[in-house]
Amino acid sequence: MSRLLALLAVLITLALPAQAQDSATLVSDRLEIAGDTRLIADGNVEVFFRGNRLKASRIVFDQATDRLEITGPIVLTEPTGQTLILAGQADLAADLSEGILTSARLVLNQQLQLAANRMMRVAGRYTALQTVTASSCKVCPGDPTPLWEIRARRVVHDEVARQIYFDRAQFRLAGIPVLYIPRLRMPDPTLKRATGFLMPSIRTTSDLGTGIKVPYFIVLGTSADVTLTPYLTARDSKTLGLRYRQAFATGLLTLEGSVSRDGLSPGETRGYLRARGDFTLPERFQLSFDGKTVTDPAYLLDYGIDNTDRLDSRIEVKRTRRNEHISARIISFQTLRDDEDNTTIPTVIADLTFHRRFSLGPLGGEGGLRLQTHNHYRSSASPVDGNGDGIADGRDVGRISARIDWRRSLFLPMGIEGTVLGELTADAYTIADDATFGGSTSRTHGSAGVELRWPWVKTEASGAVQVIEPVVQLLFSSSVAESLPNEDSVLIEFDEGNLFSLDRFPGSDAVERGPRANVGVSWTRHDPRGWSMGVTVGRVFREADLGQFGPGSGLAGTTSDWLAATTFTLSDTLALTGRMVLDDGLSVTKAEARLALSGPKTALSTSMIWAVADPLENRPDPTQEITFDARRKVTPNWTAKASGRYDFAGDQGTLAGLGLEFLNECVRFDVSLSRRFTSSTSVTPTTDFGLSLDLVGFGSGVTGGPARTCRQ
Repeated sequence: MSRLLALLAVLITLALPAQAQDSATLVSDRLEIAGDTRLIADGNVEVFFRGNRLKASRIVFDQATDRLEITGPIVLTEPTGQTLILAGQADLAADLSEGILTSARLVLNQQLQLAANRMMRVAGRYTALQTVTASSCKVCPGDPTPLWEIRARRVVHDEVARQIYFDRAQFRLAGIPVLYIPRLRMPDPTLKRATGFLMPSIRTTSDLGTGIKVPYFIVLGTSADVTLTPYLTARDSKTLGLRYRQAFATGLLTLEGSVSRDGLSPGETRGYLRARGDFTLPERFQLSFDGKTVTDPAYLLDYGIDNTDRLDSRIEVKRTRRNEHISARIISFQTLRDDEDNTTIPTVIADLTFHRRFSLGPLGGEGGLRLQTHNHYRSSASPVDGNGDGIADGRDVGRISARIDWRRSLFLPMGIEGTVLGELTADAYTIADDATFGGSTSRTHGSAGVELRWPWVKTEASGAVQVIEPVVQLLFSSSVAESLPNEDSVLIEFDEGNLFSLDRFPGSDAVERGPRANVGVSWTRHDPRGWSMGVTVGRVFREADLGQFGPGSGLAGTTSDWLAATTFTLSDTLALTGRMVLDDGLSVTKAEARLALSGPKTALSTSMIWAVADPLENRPDPTQEITFDARRKVTPNWTAKASGRYDFAGDQGTLAGLGLEFLNECVRFDVSLSRRFTSSTSVTPTTDFGLSLDLVGFGSGVTGGPARTCRQ
């Protein structure tokens, strides 16, 4: 009788909702007590215990042996939901930590499946499987062969270390054995970081031949890791790449680089190094740095690392708040261009900026104060222009600037908005190693004016809103020009963003002078169906031509060229921007267009630029170029890619690339082919072929795509 009471106590514990961590809840269609020690649950049985969930058709609990006999189909879900066990029958301990399952499958992170004849649960940590097939590919009833699979005599899954150990593993593609590995360890899909080899990739170039990269990832702790990537090619090129990452409480540090010995530069050691970091400092300041260096101009292109022709290294501390911006930075340049010398370009630049916006109380309106220092240094000490670029080879410049500005808007009759605006700047220069501009000098400059805007708004019955806004801006500035070198205001853009600016020069070395009128009109339409469009047309009229601007800017002469700009957006799928600068004869001075298309099957990004030659902007030849980058989903699994750049002025392509990607639920395969056509004394035209393969489900970080469709 006492044993029956004990069994009833177990039944009550199982049947009631869990009140403590070690309590269990059992739900079934029928409960039966057999003898003194056996509890039988039959029909749609579910057990909830320590976060585990067990579903079966029948469970027999034997109190004498403290074990469960389970009849399937069995579904056992771990507390995290990332591990799922399916089986036909099982004999398990009452706490589900140990036992044997037959005709079993282990599913990890809803990706990787391991099917086995026999599965053993050991110590609540290990799952051991016998005669195993592992794959993340979908298997169809009529075609049981997955795209890839790993077959092994024995597999052990360590749930704590989140590692999978294979014994006598055989890798198969479409059922064909391609690789045999006696021992194999791989991370399970839930593990983000684990020491071991990463998926290799193949790269073939016309300069280096065919090579293979085999990355090896090393975990150095919870906050640091390093990746070593040996790269060997058929043409005697040996490279070791390195990436080191460390996370801190306030930021992240990344170091990466590589060292190479190859036949392109016999007897020389080549390489590059890059250090990046972002950190949060006290008082909401941010520290960022990005340093780069390379041994020779061709290295980055030869090894497919980057196609930049100038290395920009910088360290900066800044803080931006609602009405304030503070920035201190140091920038270093290393040129990789054949026609430039590092000794004659500003290799070190230092800037300090304080910018504050504020209201002016009784005066009304909004004011601003900007204080700035700038210094740049050349390693050359020559005071003359020896390379013919119009700049003394050793010119070093120091500048201190202060600027105040003010604007106040008023509403006039008929809905006209009138604005009074002005600014005043003062600069002090110290120039060294320059026979023409050497010494100390200063400059003051002011601009003032009025602006009138008259917006006309119309709301249509459909809900669309149209706005037409003519704008006239009358400005006065001094026409006197100081003798100062211009290095930071050479490249000038004339667009809708600065059509109504007091100064269209981008830097501080040059200022826009003379009385002038900025005139323009804009039209915008916002349609409730999800599209919008805008058009701006404008022009600048001057009292006199002071020779400030070159022919390529569109701003030269007493009357500027016409500016015409348009934008068109369609929800989140299409964005088009374009602008043209045209003279009175409608000849194009400068034109550019950008198109971005993002659809369910097609993505396209393209840009075009067309500009006349302008020696003042260091462009002795016209610029006529188009670039594009396109992707097209041919099928749910196949994606075609193409990219290119064509130089119309030189009548030749500069870059071209093709690619094809396959992605399904278990594999990503990517093949690419690119060609660089440009050449110089340091680089030659090169063809690059790349091949990579990632298996979904083994910690690759790749998200699976559409699953295979089974034929009926």
